[in-house]
Amino acid sequence: MSAISIPADINRKHLETARQQIVKGDLKKAALTLNKAHRQMPNDARVFMLAGLMAEKAGNHAKADEAFARCLELAPMWGPGLLETALYRARRDQFDQAVELAEKVARIEPSNPQVLAGVIDIAHRAKRLEMAVRHLRRGLEQHAGDPMLRQHLAADLSELGEHAEASQLWDALVSEHPEQAVYQLGRAKSLIARGEHAAALGDLQALKEKHPQDQTVAYYLAMAESKTPQHLPVEMHRAMFDDMAERFDAHLVGGLGYQLPRIVAEQLIERHPEKDVNLLDLGCGTGLLGMYLGAMKGYLIGVDSSLKMIEQAARHGVYDRFHNVNLMDALNNTPDQEYDVITCLDVLIYIGDPQSVVPNAARILKPGGEFIFSCEAGAEDGPDFALQSSNRYTHKRSHMETLCRQVGLQVSTQELVLRQEGGQDVQGFVITATKPASTD
Repeated sequence: MSAISIPADINRKHLETARQQIVKGDLKKAALTLNKAHRQMPNDARVFMLAGLMAEKAGNHAKADEAFARCLELAPMWGPGLLETALYRARRDQFDQAVELAEKVARIEPSNPQVLAGVIDIAHRAKRLEMAVRHLRRGLEQHAGDPMLRQHLAADLSELGEHAEASQLWDALVSEHPEQAVYQLGRAKSLIARGEHAAALGDLQALKEKHPQDQTVAYYLAMAESKTPQHLPVEMHRAMFDDMAERFDAHLVGGLGYQLPRIVAEQLIERHPEKDVNLLDLGCGTGLLGMYLGAMKGYLIGVDSSLKMIEQAARHGVYDRFHNVNLMDALNNTPDQEYDVITCLDVLIYIGDPQSVVPNAARILKPGGEFIFSCEAGAEDGPDFALQSSNRYTHKRSHMETLCRQVGLQVSTQELVLRQEGGQDVQGFVITATKPASTD
């Protein structure tokens, strides 16, 4: 069936109310509302679909799995249930199941624009660009000339190396909508991706004149000028981390073997067994360091540019306060000699030039304090920092050690594997830079 056939829809009001309550985060009221709906119609698949969304929002994935499974059992051909289940699986990084369900609902409701948008979103999350392109083309058959569909198709084709068709699409979009900066930027990024840096300069210079403070434009303009951008724009990594906040720990720790917060926490507890230190956790993310440290006698302050990551970190209940700002602003606005320990784990990979980071960290450390940071290792015979195709930076170990020593910090370095990436070890190092104790 393509929809649930109910002669007298006695549950509709309850279901609409429950959905609104779930969106608002009022999960206790939503549970009560869904219980009423369930009592009225025990086999209403819609109740179980919303129960799945409610359980997911509460972080109870076992209950969400159970509810979505029951929804599909009751209505295996119902489009909304299939789509919501597929989107849930994609958010959980269960991409094979998500894609299978997405393709099924696309066959059942091929003309539904909401289904089309959901299927394309799933394809992008799963990094199945060929699938995304196929459905984008299908969408354009139904909605010829749609700018959003053409924009996504151009970007995906560029990623797949289909540069000729991507260029035609970007050229047409820019010609038809010259006032839309997003199309000029998209064309410039596509040209850079195909190695035509000089050809991208026109769009980027025009955008720079219109938007002189736009850091994303400045980032790509530097690339077009064959320079290494100093930093990844905050807007770029904030969007990335906002999107993956809820599944970040499972992905990074479970999937990529990321153990650095645990290692650093154990070393800190060994050096400070009473945990009576004030600690600034720069780029705290989901609070993995705090989770491993546990309750502190001193202050534990978290800083992150992603509010959704901070929301995850707050669940551990060990951080005293959070600041939703980027690393540079956090350092610039902190008074002198404020912290015993500053950590900066897996953060400098998004900060190319560390020239202002290290001196500021030294300034706000108390005498005897420690600045602990990690970097992906760059070649010692290469540049001080280099931008990779992953949009992450590598740093030369000797350069980072020199920067620390130049501001009077004593250096201890540990080389280690930071995590896995594409089945390969990511080599890096952790520096503990200690500020000499006061001689007064």
